[in-house]
Amino acid sequence: MAEKRVARVTDIIAASPIGFDDAVKVGFERAVKTLRGVTGIKVIEQRVSVDNDAISEYRVRLEVIFVLEN
Repeated sequence: MAEKRVARVTDIIAASPIGFDDAVKVGFERAVKTLRGVTGIKVIEQRVSVDNDAISEYRVRLEVIFVLEN
């Protein structure tokens, strides 16, 4: 029989001046430092910050899924 598990979902926002992929990596690396049992991440939203008619920052809102400990 499969083990019973309960998961929780939390949103985080991460940013990078390099690109969306890097912003996701930044968010993931920070999430696993703080949360134990991360099982997945879903990109909910992508945005850019514009300064002087140029993209200055790439931002992502991530849904982080992690299993609660017993």
